[in-house]
Amino acid sequence: MTLLKTLAIAAAGLVLSLGAAQAAEGQKTAKDISFSFEWPFGHFDRAQLQRGYKVYKEVCANCHAMHQMSFRNLSQPGGPEFSDEQVKALAASFQVQDGPNNDGEMFERPGLPSDRFPSPFPNEQAARAANGGAYPPDLSLITKSRPGWYGTINQLINGIGGPQYVYSVLTGYTPDDQLTEELKKEQPEGKYHNPYFANGPWIGMAPPLSDDQVTFDDGTPSTVDQMSRDVSAFLAWAAEPKMEERKRTGFMVLIFLGVLALLLYLSMKKVWAKVH
Repeated sequence: MTLLKTLAIAAAGLVLSLGAAQAAEGQKTAKDISFSFEWPFGHFDRAQLQRGYKVYKEVCANCHAMHQMSFRNLSQPGGPEFSDEQVKALAASFQVQDGPNNDGEMFERPGLPSDRFPSPFPNEQAARAANGGAYPPDLSLITKSRPGWYGTINQLINGIGGPQYVYSVLTGYTPDDQLTEELKKEQPEGKYHNPYFANGPWIGMAPPLSDDQVTFDDGTPSTVDQMSRDVSAFLAWAAEPKMEERKRTGFMVLIFLGVLALLLYLSMKKVWAKVH
């Protein structure tokens, strides 16, 4: 028991030290905002996912790829649930490289639902050249690879906070007129101050969103806050498109285990009823 207590104390100390080390790096914890898909019975808001896709397409897709996503995913249950006709139109709005043709040459054609989201750059070198040396990360799993919360216990209870991280970065830029003189001296050329950025606080991406930048089909006001929430939710779905199915399955498993435990208990009482 003494050994177990010692190991438990050591593990707790390690967790606290890791949290302190991360805090010492200067990155702010992600803003605490709520999403509809959180908690055991949470689910994605279809309208929000559709708005989030539009923000991705019109803003984020200019620099960031989503190599794990195909256009047909947009019509699958549990996601934005665009109609098949809408998905065909959305795919056709992109030009996709295909080939070779009979002459051995590559060519471009309108996208098909079976195509993956096209990359805005042909290769990493071209992406870096267009972004001042910075490489825009693929966004397919960004909410799984970037934590917003820190500490093992905190993440166990609240999740890693990936969507909150994306939201915080998008809304967390420090305006130039609010930079202190000390920060202005430290500011690298072509960089912007964002205390929520994981590799920050200086980020190569300029503030990507501004009010009324995107026109939503449902009439929702396109403020920076709204667009940031919507695209964060869309990226959360992209990283875990089967989340709702997983939650339903988990709930049914819990019901099954509860019924099984009750039956086992009643069976035990029956079998041992005459034993004194």
